[in-house]
Amino acid sequence: MDQDFSTNIYLVFSAALVFYMQAGFAMLCAGAVRKKNVQNTMLKNLLDACGASIAFFAFGYAFAFGDGSNPNSFIGTTHFLLIDVDDYAFFLFQYAFSAASATIVAGTLAERCQMAAYLCYSLLLAGFVYPVIVHAIWSDHGFLSSFKANPLFDVGVVDFAGGGVVHTTGGTTALFATMILGPRRGRFHDDRGRKLDKPKDFPGHSIALQMLGTLTLWFGWYGFNAGSALTTASLHRDKLTALAAVNTTLAGGMAGLVSLFINYFYMERTTGEPVFDLSRAMNGSLSGLVAITSGCGVVEPWAAVVIGGIAGALYLFGSFFLVKRRLDDAVDAIPVHMFNGILGMICVGLFASPGKLELTYGRELPHVGWFYSWGRGSADAHLLAAQVCGVLFIVGWVLFVMMPFFIWLDWKGWFRSDPLEEIVGLDTSYHGGLILANGDDSVNPEYISQFRNKREQLRQRRRSTSTHGATYNIPPEEHSKKDMEDDSVL
Repeated sequence: MDQDFSTNIYLVFSAALVFYMQAGFAMLCAGAVRKKNVQNTMLKNLLDACGASIAFFAFGYAFAFGDGSNPNSFIGTTHFLLIDVDDYAFFLFQYAFSAASATIVAGTLAERCQMAAYLCYSLLLAGFVYPVIVHAIWSDHGFLSSFKANPLFDVGVVDFAGGGVVHTTGGTTALFATMILGPRRGRFHDDRGRKLDKPKDFPGHSIALQMLGTLTLWFGWYGFNAGSALTTASLHRDKLTALAAVNTTLAGGMAGLVSLFINYFYMERTTGEPVFDLSRAMNGSLSGLVAITSGCGVVEPWAAVVIGGIAGALYLFGSFFLVKRRLDDAVDAIPVHMFNGILGMICVGLFASPGKLELTYGRELPHVGWFYSWGRGSADAHLLAAQVCGVLFIVGWVLFVMMPFFIWLDWKGWFRSDPLEEIVGLDTSYHGGLILANGDDSVNPEYISQFRNKREQLRQRRRSTSTHGATYNIPPEEHSKKDMEDDSVL
């Protein structure tokens, strides 16, 4: 069988596996939110896939890999609309990655973000912010790339399957977004704005959906990590693919166990009641999968186990830290993807094996993991330094572009949903119908009545505007007054 033919077939199959992770994200997010917000959360996951397909086709791929005859080290300048692109399998694989990066943010902003704002941010991330990072680290001419003729510190940034490029980018975006958007109503403050002594938990409506989403993501991760071996210059892609799959399995398994039992002992010591928390185990496993993504093809299996163990512990610390800082993350995407994406990048600088690096690049690299250099009696930390620079660039670039964008959306009043819409549920507010759940997910009928009256007033305004041809320009301060009135009523 022709090698190019088989590579393209397997790459398209890997792209399908990565795309199938969208179903995992959708199920995980749907199970983690309250019943009144399920439809809205799932639509946002679908919008990520739809919006990323157009944005990455139109200019995202060009910014990422459009080197042309006169390339620069920061951004691509050719192949817009896939003009002069022949490798469609590679495009499809990279598109699936861009959609995954955008979808990471969906869970963090669940239950309180406006639809239009979400679509705008998704297009910006998939079409511009993410591609620039891809170009810097994965392009042949990127200023951080290990494929460049004269790479940074003679080695460049090694990110085998996107632990930094995909997961740190998405997780960092989620962090900055929730800092501006704020927590869900009632999470850290009561109805009068007073700080709660103990944050209120908002348990998801279906742990079964969360479990389905977790296992679906784990399944898709084999396309994510093992499939990335097909894009390397390795002379033994079969061995590299198998190594990446094995390391993925070991890290995910170890992280899940560590997270489960550390949380078990923590709960026993702090509350006197030991609990086997399924959600901690699920997110722990995902953390291990994220942490091994950067190094799944360049570390030994024993190192994957170590990395997974650290990832499980780091996830728990990150989750507790966010709550302490009163940052609301509905699905713990920030500790899973950002914190462990950064961990994975650093671990490459520590654990990258000389033999596995040569297997991946098809040549011997001058610098390897710091522990291996230390074992040789050297203090060579060139690769570790490059990895740190890669992390700093990713975080800095996302901060530079996305933070002002989120601030602008918030200033315009387009970012956060109306307080009344948030209380009755975004399914009712944006998708029609009426969601009346039981227990903690119940909606006070009084709020439903207020919501209906508000909607009827808006319809009457539109009819009046349409009939008389007038435009009602409401000053910003009036909007603020109305929001304050809503808050005082609710």
